[in-house]
Amino acid sequence: QLVESGGDLVQPGGSLRLSCEVSGLVFADYDMGWYHQAPGEYREFVASISRDGTPTVTNLVEGRFTISRDNAKNTVYLQMNSLKPEDTGVYYCSARRFFTYWGQGTQVTVSS
Repeated sequence: QLVESGGDLVQPGGSLRLSCEVSGLVFADYDMGWYHQAPGEYREFVASISRDGTPTVTNLVEGRFTISRDNAKNTVYLQMNSLKPEDTGVYYCSARRFFTYWGQGTQVTVSS
């Protein structure tokens, strides 16, 4: 089970930290990711972090978003800074090894 939290309404330029707590899986065995789905759009990749802790972020958020993981807490984080209105949408956490598991998503709204 993957449970996201931390979504909120925030003004442009603000920050949020999303969390995804994992249960029922051996967290350390999974590559973890974050995806964004804007209203009316397809789900798209935002960031991932491998089992060995190597992060990857899409060019659209590089320098603004940071992904990290805490294997002791079975949790992956997405630190989001300098938020823009186009960052609005539902953010989904994923856990990938042989299969990909998804959370239910958390809503982020960036608006003044």
